[in-house]
Amino acid sequence: MIGETAAFVRAVRVAGPGREFLPTPDEPVDLVLADGRIVDIAPTGNLRPRGLVIDGDGGWLLPGLWDHHVHVVQWALTAGRVALGDVASAGEAAAVMGRAEVSDGRRIGVGFRDGLWPDEPTLTSLDATTGEVPTYLVNADVHSVWMNSAAFRREGFEPPASGVLREEDAFEISRRINAVDPEAGDRAVERMARAAAARGVVGLVDLDMTWNDEPWQRRVARGFDTLRVSYGTYPQHLDRAIAEGLRTGDPVRGAMNDLVRVGPLKAITDGSLGTRTAACAHHYPGDSENHGLLTIPPDELVELMTRATAAGLECAIHAIGDVANAHALDAYARTGATGTIEHAQLVAHADIPRFARLGVVASVQPEHALDDRDMTDAIWAEQSAQPYPLRALADSGANLRFGSDAPVAPLDPWAAIASAVFRTRDGRDAWQPHQRVDIDMAIAASTAGGSTAPAEIAPGSRADLVIVDADPRCADERALRAMPVRTTLLAARVTHAS
Repeated sequence: MIGETAAFVRAVRVAGPGREFLPTPDEPVDLVLADGRIVDIAPTGNLRPRGLVIDGDGGWLLPGLWDHHVHVVQWALTAGRVALGDVASAGEAAAVMGRAEVSDGRRIGVGFRDGLWPDEPTLTSLDATTGEVPTYLVNADVHSVWMNSAAFRREGFEPPASGVLREEDAFEISRRINAVDPEAGDRAVERMARAAAARGVVGLVDLDMTWNDEPWQRRVARGFDTLRVSYGTYPQHLDRAIAEGLRTGDPVRGAMNDLVRVGPLKAITDGSLGTRTAACAHHYPGDSENHGLLTIPPDELVELMTRATAAGLECAIHAIGDVANAHALDAYARTGATGTIEHAQLVAHADIPRFARLGVVASVQPEHALDDRDMTDAIWAEQSAQPYPLRALADSGANLRFGSDAPVAPLDPWAAIASAVFRTRDGRDAWQPHQRVDIDMAIAASTAGGSTAPAEIAPGSRADLVIVDADPRCADERALRAMPVRTTLLAARVTHAS
């Protein structure tokens, strides 16, 4: 069935946006599909089946889900790297890497979080366990990389005593270790896409830190057709993007379909919480001089956004700390650019209403709130701004779009939905429960248009659809995270069937 095009969906109940337009919202309906769209909906038994029939058997129908922030190749390669998410100290991380298998002449570990470690990374301690095999440990937030001496020699960097590179130097290392053979990388991306479709995903925004136009041309030429993709461009490639005429929303050049399109200019304006480099109004504990850092000065950000907007590119501005968010909002106000602020993890109360007033989308990752809850309570305890302000942004009228920032968190929209609705996992009490959103908003934020402009189940809408086993509106936190996906349709074509 995978790859076939459905013409009829039978006996499903609608649980997502669009159900409010049905005459009997809780009763099963049938859908007729044609040319990649929904052309008719009626109570079950009132329409004549034709073509390939997908039997919903009383399952629940939603618009196809999106992940609005993914680093595609980095996420695709994660499965082949050493997982460090559970290590509790620098010493443990070094020991794990010393035992890890060598692949392609090196060891790569991913996902450590050192914000609350009792000890600090050092070059000496990592050398002691890893020897002469180049070894790389990439922070979960990707804003720092811990390396041994052999890795520093291989990459041509002068090692600091900590062995840790941060921000642009760390990004450069990530670019190098992710620059795998294109054939192998594309196979990994295909596997990633199929896994995403199995969770109900029909589209994603690819913000890999590279020139993404060429790889996506290549993948489309190879026949990639599992997901819709919008891919970003970074400031170092802006001149090239403008010269080659890339405009947000245009299909990738050479494509035979419209699945893969040019996305926004992505600009990273500050660091991260975990690396203690997010730009904040109040200093970090124990260091009165450390307020984080702005990696793009405000005037330079305005210039970048002005050029991108004039060339027809939307913007996606990484801002985590409250100072960075304020400057990003100022830049949107000054330039008239359209687009998103990515992350918005710490936002001054006075700045929250500005998202809606300026039409800036809050592209947020609800799982990060739970990944970071203990670090937030410790490292941002003295900050006066609101951390992870989902409810506050929604109440102000902002459009929320959910994502994972994979590999920072796994690419699974059900995890994002559960975190947004319940603000907990692993049996812990809800964290800052006043910032929860309801299930309907969480689902809408996980569709193509976001919380204020969601994809809908309605005649004329794209037949990007997902059928699940249970009504997500009645599911508890664990059930939402484990939501069984029966069928995923992309423009009526089956991309997943269980």
